[in-house]
Amino acid sequence: MANADQNPPRVAFQGELGAFSEEAVVSFFGSAAEPLPRRNFADVVDSVRRGEADFGLLPIENTTVGGVAAACDALAESELNVIGEVIGLVRHCLLARPGTDFTDVRRVHSHPVALGQCSNFFRQHPQIEAIAAYDTAGAALQVSQSNDPSLAAIASGRAAERYGLIKLLEDFQDRADNQTRFLIVSRESLQPIEADAGNFKTALVLETENGPGALVNALLPLARHQLNLTHLQARPGHTPWSYWFFLEIEGAGATTELAVQQLAACTLSLRVLGSFPRWRP
Repeated sequence: MANADQNPPRVAFQGELGAFSEEAVVSFFGSAAEPLPRRNFADVVDSVRRGEADFGLLPIENTTVGGVAAACDALAESELNVIGEVIGLVRHCLLARPGTDFTDVRRVHSHPVALGQCSNFFRQHPQIEAIAAYDTAGAALQVSQSNDPSLAAIASGRAAERYGLIKLLEDFQDRADNQTRFLIVSRESLQPIEADAGNFKTALVLETENGPGALVNALLPLARHQLNLTHLQARPGHTPWSYWFFLEIEGAGATTELAVQQLAACTLSLRVLGSFPRWRP
């Protein structure tokens, strides 16, 4: 992503070094990038906003558990722009300290999303308790610092190498096609090439009136202009039982801008988060 004449990009992500998010940073920016671990998604956004990081990386959805609500909320509440996406395969490992046997394990720590991606494992092993942690790699770090043989973590193979843990199990997520899609955010927006608009997406957030057909009417301009809606999340609004929506559509440029203008006329508020290239591995 960075030019040879520029400093390596500083990229904030949620979690500790060794997290799946760090793998996504390397996939998008290359191994020269400087990953900046942050405690939560709001911290990622703040790091970019304050200039501590050049870019931020936020997981927006997973093929097993769906949308990542907290990341979506952090993005919508920020003033940052979406300038890219990256999709990473998620291969979970059960990690423990050297010398641990699988039969020793009674508690497994990991991020709630990772625990949800391994629900079959916990159904098959009811003696093992799933415990939520703020991050997969953070859970691995906790295991490495503990002398408790009953404690394990679900995290990446990268985390095992970083924290000196062994793999009791590998590749045991519920779905073989388990993938997470991340959005790249920046203070600056990206100007798409009109001729290449078919390979772009556009992200936006909007709020409609709370009434019959309000969302349908707002989305009709997308259908009229033959723009495919690829992602839709409903999130709680600022008043009880009100909602705002996060959308992604295929396309960028004049046609998309016209559709968005017509869409805005049917909403209470709308903000375009940015247009960005579709991920091509």
